[in-house]
Amino acid sequence: MDKKESLLRQKAEAEKEAAQYENQVKILLNKQRDAERHARNHRMIVHGAIMEGVFPFTASMGGEALKAFLIDLSRLPGAEKTAQEAHKNGDGE
Repeated sequence: MDKKESLLRQKAEAEKEAAQYENQVKILLNKQRDAERHARNHRMIVHGAIMEGVFPFTASMGGEALKAFLIDLSRLPGAEKTAQEAHKNGDGE
């Protein structure tokens, strides 16, 4: 029975180790999601600050009004070309 007990002990240890690795994976995935969420929030804040710096009146606009304003801007002649060039020349922040 020593061999059987030894194998059962090894199995239990392996299962415990596997559970620990699964928990480590969950922790790392949570950290990755938190970092991605933080980066998105930061980007949105920076972009909003830039928008308000260029168009100060947008600070007092509601969401739908701001959306309509941006849609109108996007329909101006040359807007699509300018947006494509800005995207092409972007610094990838």
